[in-house]
Amino acid sequence: MHYDGYKEQGLRQQLVEEIKSKKINDTRVIDAIGKIPRHLFMDSAFVNFAYVDKAFPIGSGQTISQPYTVAFQTELLEIQRGDKVLEIGTGSGYQTAVLLELGAKVFTIERQRELFLKTQRFLPTLGYNPQFFYGDGYLGKPTYGPFDKILITAGAPHIPEKLVQQLKPGGMMVIPLGDKLQIMTRIKKTLNMEIETEAFGDFSFVPLLKGTAND
Repeated sequence: MHYDGYKEQGLRQQLVEEIKSKKINDTRVIDAIGKIPRHLFMDSAFVNFAYVDKAFPIGSGQTISQPYTVAFQTELLEIQRGDKVLEIGTGSGYQTAVLLELGAKVFTIERQRELFLKTQRFLPTLGYNPQFFYGDGYLGKPTYGPFDKILITAGAPHIPEKLVQQLKPGGMMVIPLGDKLQIMTRIKKTLNMEIETEAFGDFSFVPLLKGTAND
């Protein structure tokens, strides 16, 4: 049984107000942040950190992303109900839950086996049921594509060509681009199959790694 009491709901509302003050305007994204019990995605010893607008370690060298960053990336994707979304880097599953709250059909890939298994067990207990995959995010999931939107939740040194190929004409990808510091980048594939890019400021992410890991 998952506990989500008045204290947690109150802290979550404070988080929502903070995110709104940082110019997140999509009310559907804000509502999702306000609904999802972020404290349940973290070790119970760290509940007091759950509604602080910061990233937090979750093991396997990964973090649960800062709520503002999750909201920012999600808003850039302009999710429409029914969109097929490929998420690279499942992590804790918090970003996955936000996408599902917006009505997307989510296909999510995680390369850390322990994290993959943990999140695959956990998310359905909250009623969130994406398609889970253990594998190399750089390769995407061509057999399930093409996708309306692709979201990359780790810093990539370059735009993965295989992921661009899996984007529908008219589709969008949001990716933090760069090595040590990343520039949030939105890539649009035009109906003529051309690529347009827009930059949206500096962020800091854990690196997007190739292959899979079993630790």
